[in-house]
Amino acid sequence: MRLLPVRLDAVLVQALIAAALSFAHLHDLASAAGQDGWKAWAYPVSVDLLLVAAWRRLRSGGSKAAGWCWFLIALTASLGANVATAGLLDLDAVPAWLRILVAGWPAVAFLGGTLLAHGSTKEPQVASVPAPEPPAVEAAPEPAPQSAAPVPPALVAHARRVADEHRARTGTPIDTPTLRARLGVPLPLAEAIAIQLT
Repeated sequence: MRLLPVRLDAVLVQALIAAALSFAHLHDLASAAGQDGWKAWAYPVSVDLLLVAAWRRLRSGGSKAAGWCWFLIALTASLGANVATAGLLDLDAVPAWLRILVAGWPAVAFLGGTLLAHGSTKEPQVASVPAPEPPAVEAAPEPAPQSAAPVPPALVAHARRVADEHRARTGTPIDTPTLRARLGVPLPLAEAIAIQLT
């Protein structure tokens, strides 16, 4: 049986180290603030889970306001513990305000996790107001086709000779504008003549 090679990702290793250190700092701070036993271990879990839930909301493509809000809250809790346990705070004499914050954290984490897990991930839709339909406009009736104006037979005969000459010279039938120009007649009369030539 062949084993697949395991490729170590430097970023993943760095993330695991950072997570372990942050976890330990949160545990130490919770323990110093009076949360002993299993409760001290539950604090870092709740902070990390809230960070993950917020990150998932940010990556979901939906509304990002709640994701950013809870991500910043969890990040502040994690960074606060890291800084507090770096020697800036006497862990043997934790101030009352910090004890209150640590004691209140489970409710905050529960609220954030619930809102992120069960909140809407879609952007709010703005109700669209239907546009008023324009009033129907009745189309004007098309004028009835006018009957061809009476054309003198001599003019039709002359037009036929002009059309034949044009076809012999160009190889194409004469069009109405050309016929009009060659005969020097108004357009309606040229149209009437062209009808009789077909």
